[in-house]
Amino acid sequence: MAFPDLHEFIARLEQHGELVRVSTPVDRALEITEIADRLVKRGGPAVLFENVKGSSFPLAIGLLGTRERMALALGVKDLDDLGAKVRALMDLKMGSGLGGLMSNLPKLREVASLPPRRVRRAPVQEVVWRGDEVDLSKLPVLHCWPQDGGPFITLPLVITRDPLTGEKNMGMYRMQVMGPRETGMHWQRHKTGARHLENAAKLGQRLEVAVALGGDPALIYAATAPLPPVPGLNEFALAGYLRGQRYPIIRGVTVDLDVPANAEFILEGYVDPTEEWQPEGPFGDHTGFYTLTDLYPRFHVTAITMRRQAIYPATIVGRPPMEDAYLIEASERLFLPAAQLILPEIVDYHMPPAGVAHNLVVVSIRKHFPGHAYKVAQGLLGLGQMMFAKVVVVVDEDVPVADFEAVWRAVSARAVPGRDTLTTRGPVDVLDHSSQSWSYGGKLIIDATRKRPEELGLAVGSRPEQEETSGQEETTEARWAPLVAEVLPDAQGVLAQRQTPDGYWLVAVQKSRAGQGREIGDLLVNSPAARGMRHLLLTDDLTDVHDLQDVWWTVLNNIDPERDVRVVKGLLVWDATRKLREEGFTRDWPDKIVMTPEIRAKVEARWHLYGLPKNP
Repeated sequence: MAFPDLHEFIARLEQHGELVRVSTPVDRALEITEIADRLVKRGGPAVLFENVKGSSFPLAIGLLGTRERMALALGVKDLDDLGAKVRALMDLKMGSGLGGLMSNLPKLREVASLPPRRVRRAPVQEVVWRGDEVDLSKLPVLHCWPQDGGPFITLPLVITRDPLTGEKNMGMYRMQVMGPRETGMHWQRHKTGARHLENAAKLGQRLEVAVALGGDPALIYAATAPLPPVPGLNEFALAGYLRGQRYPIIRGVTVDLDVPANAEFILEGYVDPTEEWQPEGPFGDHTGFYTLTDLYPRFHVTAITMRRQAIYPATIVGRPPMEDAYLIEASERLFLPAAQLILPEIVDYHMPPAGVAHNLVVVSIRKHFPGHAYKVAQGLLGLGQMMFAKVVVVVDEDVPVADFEAVWRAVSARAVPGRDTLTTRGPVDVLDHSSQSWSYGGKLIIDATRKRPEELGLAVGSRPEQEETSGQEETTEARWAPLVAEVLPDAQGVLAQRQTPDGYWLVAVQKSRAGQGREIGDLLVNSPAARGMRHLLLTDDLTDVHDLQDVWWTVLNNIDPERDVRVVKGLLVWDATRKLREEGFTRDWPDKIVMTPEIRAKVEARWHLYGLPKNP
């Protein structure tokens, strides 16, 4: 079923019991974030806040915040159906004479639905603000997290056209509101919008920009999808394909750009490449850490168009799981057939929420020869945005890639540190705060498949453990007590620790000096308590060692594999402690995102007023 606009989708969610209206006045600064964060982490409903202080527009949040709502948004019963749909489209019959060609007609009709459809009138242009009427403060833009540099538009569909090639692009880039008619434009160096701006600079002209808020949820998803560089394939085309109908567009009022006719708002304007870039941030980002202040271009708003009774759509990002996890999962399912077309040995792949997309990719394969895992991992690293992957774990087809604990059990049982691990380097996400250089750093491949004879015993200095070991049977605090007393008499900053039956030693460290992580790692690895361990994970002081998701989220964020992952006496030591300038780290280290106690207490006290499900 198609959802021509956000209003119809919201009505559909209400029919399914997936959305709650809140009429109690709420604050756009921090309060809405705390409410939405509690709900999304418990699989709670989407919310339509009808009374946001300081704005006459209602705000919708969490619309795509569960797997079920994401599937509903894309018109499928289950997200796995996306892959089946693409696989059927790819299976065109080019032989068998006229009968074979005729059998392709239904699929070709789906392809024909890709180009957008131009309309003369559109709901999104029912109201037009120009000149002094333009005031972004009238929109209920969220100030999401305590250390944020200001309010941020978090669900924008940013539309540009390459002034050299005519290539069109729609991407989702956060926008910090700097004034009534000005925002930052967070175009990272790898993004298409940044390339369009560079080409505008070469021509000595402004770059026209339109920003859509709302519309068909399929288009909101499409703006986040890692589309391959195929001529004619853009975000409007993808949304049209998902809907099976051409997407309605209209020309902007003050810009020569096509915009979605059924959006809630359109911000029209330009970015001038001759202007100095301005400080943007900090921002509580999807990594769960703050992105620190940096310089980015300025977007000047010349007009705002909207529909009558417009609804402002928003999302929050931060410590996982968040709403973006389901956008990522939709892309996994949609692009799995394309990955299998290039690497047919792939059975499945998954980017767990703890890996916040690029930090961890798990892929299962049908293994046919020695080294097959490395062939697939390095092939994945060459596919589009997969180039940003930091850790790639390859498992056999009997391991369910979405079962987080099963994956790490397979790693412990089937991957000998040093022998079955490979460190390399390449491009990384610019939001990666731990890389040795900005947007460039180390990568780790772990081969957790069953080994062929040719793959055994290749690493110098690795322990000759037998395959399919499961670590120690059980551990007790008694093993840790003498270690503290005899090996670490001053505790050396160790706050808490836990050993798991499958060979993981999880340690929280209060770091206060350079080299402390390496010192603690060496002491622990050389202690009697290291017997039966395969991995030593040193995390920061805010990590709960009893929460495996929390541990891996911290570790994957805080390591550059080339610098921080090493083999010591047969153990893989992951140093995920904070890196200091005294250790040669040249950038500031960001804080984890944490809501203030005052806001948490406020929401706790007011929860009964919201009319939402029981306070999680």
